[in-house]
Amino acid sequence: MTSTIWWTIAGATVVTALIKGFGPVVMGGRQLSPRINGVITLMAPALLAALVVTSILADGDRLHVGADFVGVVAGGALMIWTRAGVLTAVLVAAGVTAAIRFFG
Repeated sequence: MTSTIWWTIAGATVVTALIKGFGPVVMGGRQLSPRINGVITLMAPALLAALVVTSILADGDRLHVGADFVGVVAGGALMIWTRAGVLTAVLVAAGVTAAIRFFG
């Protein structure tokens, strides 16, 4: 069992190295088109949003809307509507989550 885990880790390491090296070898110093650069630029925020949504909605093996979800929505809404800073939004999200857990 232990050797299977280590072989899986080693295989994942090799595949990751190959994937990371594939782009520079294939592109060879050429410039990407503006459209592809735009897609690459949007990938990081999209991945971050997917990770945040998954982490605040995941509850074991099912999706669950709880206090943490409401807090994140409140902090995000504050940022969108008032253009508040990230620190303010995080504090609002933590405060709303704490209040819901305390009173609910």
